[in-house]
Amino acid sequence: MKFRNIARSRAGRIAIVAVPVAVVTSVLAGGVAQGQVPVSFSVSGSSFQISATELAGTGFSQYSGVATDAKGGQHSVAIANIKSASLTALCQAVITDTPLGKVGLLVTAGGEGTPATATDLQIGMTDLKGDSSFGNIRIGVDASQVNTNAKGTAGEFAQDADTITIKNLQQIAWSTQAGVFNLANMHVQITDGSKGCF
Repeated sequence: MKFRNIARSRAGRIAIVAVPVAVVTSVLAGGVAQGQVPVSFSVSGSSFQISATELAGTGFSQYSGVATDAKGGQHSVAIANIKSASLTALCQAVITDTPLGKVGLLVTAGGEGTPATATDLQIGMTDLKGDSSFGNIRIGVDASQVNTNAKGTAGEFAQDADTITIKNLQQIAWSTQAGVFNLANMHVQITDGSKGCF
């Protein structure tokens, strides 16, 4: 799916950053090179919020990387990979300053008893809060040897686990991609920028 003529204005960037909306039925693929986020796009230059009352997943790894925006700016991120994930009461929000003032894009899904689901989920993030639980976790594994298809750079610190659960998830991210992202009960809103996920 391609967006046309929306990156020419500052206001247009709000439509790009809600990546999961664009990948509901898309398949995105890429390999890790030099520890960078293996994305097939440049990040927009705006970070965004992600929250969920619970994230439950299998096949987890995490290591450091770099997200590069369209202007060449680089942003240090922690890369989290989850082979299969479900997210209850998922929320994503981005707020952008425009000539018309602050404009927000708010996406919610996974409520009403049907969680959002994702396969081969990867998030490049800078902040994470929540109550977490890991099954068969390995801390300090080499990033090139993690038990996920996506891997980091040899010699870098990483961790992996068979399962992961995070309750009351709050996250700041630069990028999100997935093989398949199913957003049950999705709702997309343009806001005045006063409403975020947390």
